[in-house]
Order: sequence, then C-alpha cells, then structure tokens
Amino acid sequence: MTQDDRIASIDVFSVTIPQDDAYLGGLGPGESINGAGYFVRRGNRTIYPAAMRSAVVRVTLDSGAEGWGETYGLVAPDAIHALIADIISPIITGRSPFDVQAIWEDLYDLMRVRGYTGGFWLDAMAAVDIALWDLMGKLTGLPLHQLLGGKHRDRIPAYVSGLPRPTIPEKVDLARSFIDKGYNAVKIAASVSYDGVEREIAALREGLGPDVAIMLDCHWIYTPAEAVALLQRLAPYNLYFMEAPCKTEDVAGLADVAAHAMVPIAAGEEWRTVYDARSRLEARAVSIVQTEMGHSGITQFMRIAHLAQAHHAKVIPHATIGAGIFAAASLQASATVLNLPYHEFQHSIFPHSAKLMNGRLECAEGYFALPEGPGLGITPNEHFWDNARKLG
Repeated sequence: MTQDDRIASIDVFSVTIPQDDAYLGGLGPGESINGAGYFVRRGNRTIYPAAMRSAVVRVTLDSGAEGWGETYGLVAPDAIHALIADIISPIITGRSPFDVQAIWEDLYDLMRVRGYTGGFWLDAMAAVDIALWDLMGKLTGLPLHQLLGGKHRDRIPAYVSGLPRPTIPEKVDLARSFIDKGYNAVKIAASVSYDGVEREIAALREGLGPDVAIMLDCHWIYTPAEAVALLQRLAPYNLYFMEAPCKTEDVAGLADVAAHAMVPIAAGEEWRTVYDARSRLEARAVSIVQTEMGHSGITQFMRIAHLAQAHHAKVIPHATIGAGIFAAASLQASATVLNLPYHEFQHSIFPHSAKLMNGRLECAEGYFALPEGPGLGITPNEHFWDNARKLG
C-alpha cells in the first residue's frame, strides 16, 4: 500500500440494520406496510422501509487497500448501485484517492446541466467521497480529523433524538431515563406526536425540569404562519430550537419563520451541497445548520461547516439511519468544527450500527467518543457481513 495507489474497483452493498425500537416509533393510525416493505408516515407524508437499511460503498485500490463510504439506502438502494457502476466507477477508476476534492467537482459537473444537483446522484457521490477520504487516512496513517486540519474536541456532546413510545407519560419516562444517564438534551418529532405537540412539550418540560434542552423536529409539516403561531404557544417551555418548520423548497417562508421566532431555527438534513446552504444562510433563514454526512459526504460537510461559521451560525449535525460508517465520518469531521454544541444521537439506530463495526463507535453519558485510528477509525466486522447484500 503506497500513496501512488490508484482506484481499481467500487462495490455497493445494501445493509440491514437490526433494531429493538422502530425508528420514530411503531405504525401510527391508518399506517400499514405495503407489499414492497414500505409504509408512509401520515404525519409528514414520507416513505420509510419496515426494516432499516443503508447503502455502503467499498472502494478498492490496486494494492488491495479498502476505503469505506456510506449513504442513505432506505429506499431504492439499487439506484445508488446503478449510478456508481454505470457512471462513477468508470470515470474515476485509475485516479488517486488524494484527488478526492477534484473528483467531487468532476462528478458534480457530469450531471449539473441535466439538473442532477441533489437526490440519489449526490448521495452516490457522498458515499464515494467518504470512502476516498477514508483511504487517504489509511494511506497516510492519519485520522480523518487530522486530514481536515485538526480537532477542537476529544468528545462530542450528544442530544437524544426521538422518543419512540406510544403515550406521553411513556415518552417522558424514556426521556428521563436518558437524563439520568448523563444526557441533557432531547428532541421530539411533531410527525408522530399523536396526542399533540403542545401537550408533549409541556409534559416534557414539567417532567425534565428547566435545565434540559428540548428540541422540536417539525418534519416540514407546517406553513410559515402555522410555525410562528406554534412557537408563540410554546414560548413558556423554552425550546432549544425548532427544526424544519416548513417545506424545504420554501426558503422565503423559512426566513419568515426565523425573522419572527424567539428561538433558533434549524434545518439542513436534506441539503447535499454548499449551494443548498448558501441560499438559506444568506437569507438568515437558519441559525443552526444540520448537515447530514450521509447526504453531503465529507467534502461538502466541511464546506457547509465553513460557510456556516462565516455566517456565525452553529452546526449541529443530523445523523440517523446508517450502518455506522457515515456516523464515524460525521463524528471525525464534527471534532474539527468550532461552533458545534451538539451532534444528533439516534438511540434506536446508533447502538446497533456500532455493533456492525470494528473500532471505537460509542455514545455514553451524554457524549460521543471520537473514533480512533487512521481514516474513519472503523471497518465493517463479521456482524456487518451477516447483514450485508452485495448489489449488482
């Protein structure tokens, strides 16, 4: 293995992630699993698979060295494979992983004029991007955070994301159990708040006390006016932030909410590039940026973080359904971001993902540990292979 190694092949895998609790909770009223294994959350009109899964990429060099990347594979993971096998692999075979940022620009330009500046195309690029950064770390013997310029912290504060229980008292009890373990921030999802967002927030504030940060993920379900009115009603409960209050296309509406809000507005999990972030930050539509490594890859994660810092916005990365690879990349990159108060901890996914990886991937007592070792600091283990299916 030398720094002259070149890209030889790319493989794509669909990986099923074991779970104890359903993501966001069980099926809601009127929801059912269809013949393809999907269901639609009526609260946010979004499709989910009954079994959580992810799309994992392995980039192999001439020497046999392997780098690992990952993107979302919740729906149609074969689309990721088709894009990589048909377009990306033939284009970048023979190049050096040290060309990673130039490769990102080259791939983006391939499809720009056809309108593919997001979606599955950028997700496929993100997975490959993560794998190339992983390879650079392995070839140099350096962890990702050093390749990115150095870390500001050795551990990363975590907020508890989601309370997948059927009743408000049970949700409060679950939140309390995490607070007792050392966490100090909890987020709920409006789309599964079947007994009412206001009732749930009020019960959490009463049950958790004044010092716990309570966050609200709106999953894009409100109009701007509805979001502002909801914030006014929730004012007594001192929200830490409101996330994704209105449709992602409505940048002006998001800016209107931010202008009228007395709490920070957060968004960004669906953004793929710095171009997505730019319009929202310039409009002062957000003061918290929630970049998702599984959509952005490392190159764009860092560009978005730098742009957020230039606009004096905080970064609180989004992280939900993955096999552990983009989670490790997100933690490594997050260690280098100056203004980063929290990182999302999806407790119904992350502990199971960690069991699929060799290396340090853990969250306890309110903090993520920073993975150790070159590159991402993790590699798939035998449990990963038990749950992986090669595509193509």
